[in-house]
Amino acid sequence: MKAIIICVSVHHGNTKKVARAMAEVLGAEVLGPEEVEVERLQDYDLIGFGSGIYFERPHRRVLSFVEKLPALEGKGAFIFSTRGAGPAGLYHRPLRKKLLEKGFRIVGEFSCKGFDTVGPLKLFGGINKGRPNEEDLRRAREFAEGLKAQVEGGMNYA
Repeated sequence: MKAIIICVSVHHGNTKKVARAMAEVLGAEVLGPEEVEVERLQDYDLIGFGSGIYFERPHRRVLSFVEKLPALEGKGAFIFSTRGAGPAGLYHRPLRKKLLEKGFRIVGEFSCKGFDTVGPLKLFGGINKGRPNEEDLRRAREFAEGLKAQVEGGMNYA
C-alpha cells in the first residue's frame, strides 16, 4: 500500500504530531499542500488530508489545495484534525464536501483535541495544554491501523 498525508499544522504542531503517528503505521510521507506533486497523487492508494481547525473550519490552505485538484474518481481518502473544542469531526464538513465533489471516497475520519491559543484563548494561556497527548497519538495509530487493514484487505470503503 502506498499512502501520503497532506497536512497543515500552523500554531503548535498539534496536527503534525498526529500526522506523524499515522504516517508511522501507514509508511506514508507527510507533506504540506505546497510540497505535493499533484500529478503523482494518482499513484497513491490512500491520501490523508489533515488540518487544525480554525474558527470551525479546516485551514484555508488545505481547502484551497483540494479545490484545485483534478477529479480523482474513487481514490481513497481520509480526513483528520486537531481542534480546541467542539464535537469530533463536526468541522470536517467543508473538506469532506470538497473531497466528495472531486470523486474521492472517504474511508475514515479522526479528530482529537489540541493545544489552542488562537484569538482570546491566548489571554488565558490557551486550552488543552499537553494535547495531543500519548493517548491521542495511540488512538491515531489505531485509526491508521484500521485504514491500512481496509485498503490492504480490499474492503469496501465506508
